[in-house]
Amino acid sequence: MLYSAGFGVILEANLVRGYLPVVIYLGLIVAFAVVSLGMAYVLRPARPYWSKLENYECGAEPIGEAWVQFPVGFYLVALIFIVFDALAVFLFPWALVLRNLGVWALGTMGLFLGILSLGWMYAYKEGILEWK
Repeated sequence: MLYSAGFGVILEANLVRGYLPVVIYLGLIVAFAVVSLGMAYVLRPARPYWSKLENYECGAEPIGEAWVQFPVGFYLVALIFIVFDALAVFLFPWALVLRNLGVWALGTMGLFLGILSLGWMYAYKEGILEWK
């Protein structure tokens, strides 16, 4: 067992050693990203001129303000999609291991589906699902 003086908790050595490959792999990923971005910054040509600094809109000359009010309906549909996509992410793996988990898993998934049903009813009541 290991003692961590900073947090005052006791950890098992096997648990800590199990994460060592993950930490090494994460370090390699971060190092690769930093080195790649650094080399790109060092090796890139830096010759700015007016045509490069100008906004580009599919070959057309930019006219007017770039800011437009985005319809909130797109945002709400995306939000509802993400909420109910969580249903698929959790429901299918749960169905595969249901036999091993027992009755407790049935109650837990019932609670999860109940919370999602409340979200569905709220979205329906507020008219989020109706395209205006």
